[in-house]
Order: sequence, then C-alpha cells, then structure tokens
Amino acid sequence: MLTRPLIQTALPGPKAKAILERDRRQMSTSYVRPYALVPERGEGCWLYDVDGNSFLDLMAGIAVNTTGYAHPRVVKAVTEQAQKFAHVCFSDFTHDSAVTLAERLAAKLGGGYRVFFGNSGTEGIEAAIKLARYHTRRPYLISFAGSFHGRTLGSLSLTASNAKYRRGFGPLLPHVVHLPYPHPYRPPLGASPENVGQAVLDYLEHLFRTSLPADEVAAVFLEPIQGEGGYVVPPKGFVQGLRELTQRHGILLVADEVQSGVGRTGTFLAMEQEGVQADIVVLAKGLASGYPISAVLFREELSTWTPAAHGTTFGGNAVSVAAALATLDLLEEGVMDNARRVSEHLMRGLLELQKKHPRLGDVRGRGLMIGLDFVKDRETRNEDPALRDQVQQKAFEKGLLVLSAGPSTVRLAPPLILTLEEADIALDVLGEVLRAVGA
Repeated sequence: MLTRPLIQTALPGPKAKAILERDRRQMSTSYVRPYALVPERGEGCWLYDVDGNSFLDLMAGIAVNTTGYAHPRVVKAVTEQAQKFAHVCFSDFTHDSAVTLAERLAAKLGGGYRVFFGNSGTEGIEAAIKLARYHTRRPYLISFAGSFHGRTLGSLSLTASNAKYRRGFGPLLPHVVHLPYPHPYRPPLGASPENVGQAVLDYLEHLFRTSLPADEVAAVFLEPIQGEGGYVVPPKGFVQGLRELTQRHGILLVADEVQSGVGRTGTFLAMEQEGVQADIVVLAKGLASGYPISAVLFREELSTWTPAAHGTTFGGNAVSVAAALATLDLLEEGVMDNARRVSEHLMRGLLELQKKHPRLGDVRGRGLMIGLDFVKDRETRNEDPALRDQVQQKAFEKGLLVLSAGPSTVRLAPPLILTLEEADIALDVLGEVLRAVGA
C-alpha cells in the first residue's frame, strides 16, 4: 500500500493532456470535467492515471465503488458470470441470481417488499414515480429544494439542487411541488437549527390547507441525507415526523437511497438510523461496486400494476447482479463494520482540522458520507464556492480525489474498504491543502 499519493508529472501529464484534448473534440459538451483526471487502472482505494501518477480516491466514482477498485471477489463473480451469459432481458426471462438478489435485498428491509431492477438511479426514480401514481391514482409529487434525483425528465422534475440541470428542458412533469429541506446549518423559513425540522413539517401542513390538496398527493420523495445538495443531514426527528404526516394523509414515502444506501452511512440504509421504513426505496450507485444496476423495493401491497406496465431491457443484467451479490457478501462480512470504524476516526480528524481553519464552516455526515462546507466567515455562514473549488483542485494536485457538492461543499465518499492508515493519509493531505489555500 502506498504511504502517500505520488504525483510524478505536472497535472495533467502529457498522456492525460492528449486524451483530454481528444475528449474535448469528440464528446458531448454536456459532460463535466471537474479536474484533469484520466485514470488507467485502480486497486483498492487507489487510482493510477495514464501518466503513472497515484491518487487516493475519496470519491469512489461518486459513492459507487463500494468495495474499491478490482476487488478480487467482485472480479471473480463478474468473470464467472460473463463466461455463462451476460444478458437475457430480465423483463421477459427470469434467472436464479437476480431472484436471489431480490430476496436478499427484501430481507434487509424486513421482508414484505417486491423488487424492480433497472440500470441507474434516475431509472429507479422514474419507476418509483410511475408506481406511486399508478397505485394511488393521485397526480402530485413532493420533493425538496437541494434534492438530486436524476436527470431524465421525470426525475429531473423532482431535482432541485441546481437550476443548470433544469434550464432549457421544460416543460417538465406537472404537479411537482418542492419544499425547503431542513438544513440545520442554514435553516430555511426563518427557523432555528433546533426547530427547523418542525418548521418544514408545519409548512407542508400549511400547503395542505391552502394550495395543495393532500388527498391528491401520491408521494413524497426524500433523500435521507441530501447528496448533490451538499451532504446535508436532516435534524433528529424530522424523518419520523414526515413519516407520520404522510401516513396520516395516505401519501407514499419514497426514500431515495441511491447515494446514501448500501452501507455508506454505516447501516445498509440511512433510513435505518431514523427508525423509519419507507413505502418505496430506490438503490443504485454502490449496489454492485461499479457495475450498472438499480433496485426499486416497494411494499407488497403497492404491486398493483399489471404485466408490461413498466419494464426495461438491461435491468437485472446477470453480470451486474453477480457484482451486486458479491458486494452484499463483502458488506455482511465486515466491509460495513469497517465503514463505521473508519468513519469515526476520519470524523475526529476532520473536526480537528475544522478547529484550525475558520473557513471550514461545517463538518457533517454519517458513515463515509461526509461533507466539508466552506464559508466566507463562520459568523454569517455565507457560502464560499470559490474556496471550495480551490480545495478540490489543490487536493487533486496533491493526489487526493474529492468532489464538490451543493453550493460550497466538498464531499468525501471513499470506498467502504478505506483503512485507518489511508484515512490518516487523507487527513494529512487535506491539512496541507487547507493551509495552502488559506482556509
């Protein structure tokens, strides 16, 4: 294992620079390139670029590579399945491993759930939208400011983390209402950090009385920890209060666990830490350690749609299912326990850095889903996106991969196999970065 990232060339190196230029000429202009990384291979929590530079990865392909790069158990499972068959179209023909995966996922929620497999988080959200409307026969959907649920048109209608995702694509789905998210560090609605959760619930009840008929709302879509919005953890009691409110009005609760699920927060679902079960749960990203799959789990009684009401060509792909089963095995054999242990160590170190650097305004998160919020000053808590971007770039130049989220947050979402020693390397590099940018 490397003791430090090793940067041997000015970044980008000559090979990376040439590939990036070809990328610029050929690829869609919709792609984002936050920094000049061109990986060649990975091992564990480390990435190596085409010029031989090594990077400690604290983003894991945006919380996707649960078991790191090229985990031998995942590679073995994928290779063995690929030698049998990769695809038979699960919408038409079932196979044993996909049913086994569905059974294991439903068991993790305590049973009583059916499963629909897709390919990505946004596809999972689309399925959840269709199911909620189909089952309830109600038109309205509720989401939250700061939320990210995907970029296909239905999920985009729920997304509200950045106007650039929506600009130019209207009209989107009708009957979508956005609520303020109960952000404890920057409370909306004139609330205090202590009462912001109740303030948002009261505001929703106000809408039900004045402009939004509760009996026409199909579902509330909730990220139990906001991802793209800035790794925001809601205040204690909010999710329970929302669950009680939705049940009172016959509204479905959809937990978007695309980024927070599959052990990232130290429990299989982030909702477990709230003591709440959702009617529908959407998983993707880390479910198969880098292979494309999503799973929509929904309570048995919601399965009222008929054959062909929804489908997919590639969902339930056998190779991705094999990777998911291997990932679940590893989570259960200690990887999720490791995430909890390393998270506690990493958080302690980050809080020490916060004491030394006054423009690191907030350190928040659960498990290995941690946000560092940068501010102009701690008194006003005004966001400082320019400083955040400097931190991201300087970390890259020192061989540490992090990624922005929200207006002014750096997200840390490493593979769940990150070791204590690697966490210490990350803390050392972050300390150097914060000193270099004058945080």
